[in-house]
Amino acid sequence: MANVNIRVDDAIKKQAEAIFSELGMSMSTATNIFYRQVARTGGIPFELKLQSLPKKEGALDFSRMTQEQIDAELQKGWDDFEAGRVIPAEEVHSEMKRRYGL
Repeated sequence: MANVNIRVDDAIKKQAEAIFSELGMSMSTATNIFYRQVARTGGIPFELKLQSLPKKEGALDFSRMTQEQIDAELQKGWDDFEAGRVIPAEEVHSEMKRRYGL
């Protein structure tokens, strides 16, 4: 085993440790998981962005959902479609522009 020394902002470290604790793991375990994923994927195991859109109330965050949860949400949409609960595309575009600035 190798030792790794890194400098991390105190506030970020405390936030991360709290999350890892809730997940039942130590900072060391989390770091090992990160290194394993780097080795397995051949790069940073998550997308790096300069800017992200703010999360809106009611919006789904698929990055935090299991495949089963995603499938259930897709099924809800399909069920709505089959039941005729649809909205014209023009209304959807207008509402997305209003809500999300898209």
